[in-house]
Amino acid sequence: MARQLLTAAEVAEQLRVSTMTIYRLIRSGELPAVRVGRNYRVRVEDLTAYLEGQVVDPDAMDLDDLDDGGFHTDTGA
Repeated sequence: MARQLLTAAEVAEQLRVSTMTIYRLIRSGELPAVRVGRNYRVRVEDLTAYLEGQVVDPDAMDLDDLDDGGFHTDTGA
């Protein structure tokens, strides 16, 4: 059974982030990747594991610090 490999652009499209963000995650070691020639490929199972590690516990979130758009407000503290 062949493992499915995704390009950085494909991963970026799935996560709706820039390709540069994916390269940063790869370079930092947060998102494992394999090198194929001069290009990086991400195994589907590695992407799944990365995403599972990013799940947020809603009870741990401090929603009082978020504005209506879901961004943290600057409290100036």
